[in-house]
Amino acid sequence: QVQLVESGGGLVQAGGSLRLSCAASGRTRHAMGWFRQAPGKEREFVAAVTWTGGSTSYGNSVQGRFTIFRNNAKNTVYLQMNSLKPEDTAIYYCAASLQWGRTTGVYDYWGQGTQVTVSS
Repeated sequence: QVQLVESGGGLVQAGGSLRLSCAASGRTRHAMGWFRQAPGKEREFVAAVTWTGGSTSYGNSVQGRFTIFRNNAKNTVYLQMNSLKPEDTAIYYCAASLQWGRTTGVYDYWGQGTQVTVSS
């Protein structure tokens, strides 16, 4: 069983930056992903990183602006978000999986989410 707790969300102006954190319980060897969900929309893949941190993947809408990385000594994965846009406004969820993928069905464990709001 893996428990995930996100933090770092908040209100930021367009063009600003935020860093989200996701702390995992215990020692895990899971790939980690970030997803987001805006009101009335489906949950969308944002980014993922392998257990070693050697490989990453990004959604098209965030490529070049967001960076995912992890510190396994702290059991924490991060999402650095730069050049934020109003359309990035959503609840951001952290997820863990023993597989590798970009779809919600691949992920076994989910955090409770953290709200990110980008004002124009």
